[in-house]
Amino acid sequence: MTLPAFRCAVLDDYQGVALGMAGWSRVRATSFREHFASTDELVAAIHDCEIVVAMRERTPFPAYVFDRLPHLRLLVTTGMSNAAIDLEAARAHGVTVCGTGGGSTSTVELTWALILGLARHLVPEATAMRTGGPWQHTLGTDLHGRTLGLLGLGRIGSQVAAIGRAFGMDVLAWSQNLTRERAEECGARPAPNLDALLAGSDVVSVHVVLGDRTRGLVGARELGLMKPTAYLVNTSRAAIVDQSALASALREGRIAGAGLDVFDEEPLPAGHEFRTLPNVLATPHLGYVSELNYATFYRDAVDDIGAFLDDSPIRVLT
Repeated sequence: MTLPAFRCAVLDDYQGVALGMAGWSRVRATSFREHFASTDELVAAIHDCEIVVAMRERTPFPAYVFDRLPHLRLLVTTGMSNAAIDLEAARAHGVTVCGTGGGSTSTVELTWALILGLARHLVPEATAMRTGGPWQHTLGTDLHGRTLGLLGLGRIGSQVAAIGRAFGMDVLAWSQNLTRERAEECGARPAPNLDALLAGSDVVSVHVVLGDRTRGLVGARELGLMKPTAYLVNTSRAAIVDQSALASALREGRIAGAGLDVFDEEPLPAGHEFRTLPNVLATPHLGYVSELNYATFYRDAVDDIGAFLDDSPIRVLT
């Protein structure tokens, strides 16, 4: 039996499920479960591969990585955007970059898992149950009647808003481009500005896209506007919130807590204080990590590969 000619590396398959979720018969696919900590390790592992499948932004592909992968012809990213890929460099090196479909509901659900986990102190109470600790030692925060502040009211933010209303929360929203019509369509009140949203919310949830206008959008001054009883939740991108300022605010108890699924460096270093601060509920970037999303990602990736091999690439990003 003749083996397929093209070699394909599937990167950052942390759960080891990629090869079982789709049919990779047209390529010699190898799944790498461990994240490559350096460019040298990455290049050594995939140097001979013509095709690479990248899981979201776990492994960056700047220009100097393309320089060291002379055989690479197709790079597939899960999702239809990836800020960690230098598309101009890919184009200059003759590499086709394609994307896949994907859903947003898993991120919405995780956002609410973090909000509820913070409000009802689920981790410390569950830990006490497992370790023989005190029976009830925290006082939960009621969400009904409180204000949910949304930074961004797009595809994900609007779904978070709908659930907030179902909990009986007053929903306040703001972004640079938000119109009153869009806010009202989503059942939210438009905040006049970012300061008003931060000062008036009991839970602030971040759902804007990272870009030049949103990088560092919430810094020390903005965090200082929040109520000391308020929670900050970020399932979007870490850089939207100044991480050093956030750590200081949490450490000093200037806000009640934070639910964090995204970090400046991922995987988060073992000694990072976001792993140990008692008022942080942290998850390892699980927003998109769900069975339905993964099935879509990998099946579409295989379709992208097949179309490329047939000289008719689809979902082309560059």
